[in-house]
Parts: sequence; structure tokens; C-alpha cells
Amino acid sequence: MARKRGKHYAESLSKTPKQPTTVVEAVRILQTFQKTKSDSTVELVMSLGIDPRQADQALRGSLSLPHGIGASRKVIAFCDGEDVQKAKAAGAVEAGGDELIKKIQDGWMDFDVAIAVPAMMKAVSRLGRILGPQGKMPSPKVGTVVDDVAGAVSEYAAGKVEFRNDDGGNIHAAVGKISFEPEKLVENIEAFVGHIKRLRPVSAKGTYIKKACVSLTMSPSVRLDLAG
Repeated sequence: MARKRGKHYAESLSKTPKQPTTVVEAVRILQTFQKTKSDSTVELVMSLGIDPRQADQALRGSLSLPHGIGASRKVIAFCDGEDVQKAKAAGAVEAGGDELIKKIQDGWMDFDVAIAVPAMMKAVSRLGRILGPQGKMPSPKVGTVVDDVAGAVSEYAAGKVEFRNDDGGNIHAAVGKISFEPEKLVENIEAFVGHIKRLRPVSAKGTYIKKACVSLTMSPSVRLDLAG
């Protein structure tokens, strides 16, 4: 059964160009979609010419955008000693070692990102089956296993973006709020796209970025022209 769209969605769809457009124009169009008082998230989706089944083509990482994403995140830190207080001072909602591990094993999951110092990873590995499926397991690949725990907590609490390709080779990311000044949204989008371009796997053949679109959480998408 086809999903019935509302009047506002249909109106927004009528403003959407049929051909790919510049990032600047796409942001202008998105701002005409915003009709409610809620501050919608601007989302970017990139369809990549990679084979997700090949380990050397899988993309995963993190990036601090020039202007943030307009949302704070709940961060915890697996650490000990002086790092516990440093992590909490930087914005961690919880920090510690065995007691924090036990709290999560008992079912507590009220956080978005988990940071760990390298020395704690042997103990944190016990949480792999709990945190892994939710994408919250600390990993050096996304910058969540670090020596500077306070710095990492500060970045992620401010909205550092994590990304990983899905099974279809697509990357999804929040790149800001529609209330941002247009120039800031453009810079965020271009920074994320540029980062993904630089991560192109050597073994990826053919067209790398097949398609890229931006949208609001509940709006039609606007296709980007990323030629060059």
C-alpha cells in the first residue's frame, strides 16, 4: 500500500528540482520546506560505489564539522584515575571502570557515545555483545579509543559526527539544523562531502559518489550536483 503524503510534503515536493543542483541552491530550497516551529535536522545521504562486503572498502569514521550539528550528545568514558574527573569536567555523563561496565551490563544505556582509553579496552571488550549491535562500542577507527579522553568527550558531547556505510554502500549523516545560517550549512555539507571523497578506497572501481541528497527529517530530498 502506497504511503499517503500530506499537503505540506506535496507542496515541498513541487519545489524540488528534477535535476541535481548546487549545495548553495539545495540549502535555499530546504529552507523553504521548513514550516513548523521545530528546528529540523538537515540530513545528508551519499550513495557510494563501494562493495561493503570487502573489508578494504568499508567506510567508518568520525568528523567534527566546522559549525557542529546543533545538538549535544550524552557521552560516557571508560577510564580510571585522574581521567575520571577530567572526563566528567569535559561533559561526560558517566565515567569510570568496572562499576560503569557493571552498570551497563545491568541494563543502563542512557548515552549516545562511549569513549575509552586504550588501557581499558580489555575490560570494555566484555560489553561487545551489548554495545556492538547499537554502534556504541569504542573503536580506534571512529576516534573513540583515545589517550586524550577529555578532548574526545568534549568533541563528541558537542556533536562530533560518526558515520559508517550501510549494507547498500550508503552513508547517512546529520550536518546541522535548518536554523543555521545558510553559509554554515553549506560549509558543513561541503566539509563532510570532502572528507568522504578523501576516504575513497584504492580498490573501489568506477564512479565513487553515485548520488548525494540533502533533506529535512520529514521532507523530500534535494539531489546535489557534486561534479568536480
